[in-house]
Amino acid sequence: MGVGMILGDFLKAIGQIGDRRFRKVLWRGIGLTVLLLAAITAVLVWGIGWLVGDSVTLPLLGQVQWVDNVISWAFVALMFVMSVFLMVPVASAFVSMFLDDVAEAVEDRHYPSLPKVDGVPLRDEIIDGISAMGVLIAANIAALLLTLVLPIAGLPVFYAVNGFLLGREYFTVAAMRRLGRAGAVQMRKRHGATIWMAGVLMAVPLTVPILNLIVPIIGAATFTHLFHRLQAKAER
Repeated sequence: MGVGMILGDFLKAIGQIGDRRFRKVLWRGIGLTVLLLAAITAVLVWGIGWLVGDSVTLPLLGQVQWVDNVISWAFVALMFVMSVFLMVPVASAFVSMFLDDVAEAVEDRHYPSLPKVDGVPLRDEIIDGISAMGVLIAANIAALLLTLVLPIAGLPVFYAVNGFLLGREYFTVAAMRRLGRAGAVQMRKRHGATIWMAGVLMAVPLTVPILNLIVPIIGAATFTHLFHRLQAKAER
């Protein structure tokens, strides 16, 4: 399967970006991320207040009443700065838990003649989302270390690693709806090169701030089209 066909699937996914169910998945992921980061901040601030207490005795200054407030506000500021960096990966992890909804929306619009399926259980979606994000983080740390050793390999390694992982994740999401996990893995192995190529295309927006938030949604939609194209080709 050529690059042109993969680009065609990608453009179909882009054309559906305004779909209500696409937006719902995105905002759900962002909302859960904000709640998680806010909860972590609240727990840290409460913990500092509990450890430090209302007042602290310092050398030369004696008893000081405001140390716990200063440290608490410092942690709030630190979490705000960290959130800038954590927002995208955490939101992507949450969004990845609901990608079956994206695949269903694509099938409803573009493949209405297909029989309805129950979809992937929420428990499996959560496990797959967390697992995929863990592998993605670990692989990118390894790619970063390799880049430090061989700087010229940085960008190619980034695209190659993320292309492989994203293709693996999103194709599995699309195929598992119709074939089950074992069938999805078997089909993924048969079309490894094509899936990797499409995954590299998904990896390109990862380097663009804000745009990288919708990569999981566009990826799931693109690979749903790719799955049905490969499936139709196999049945001919």
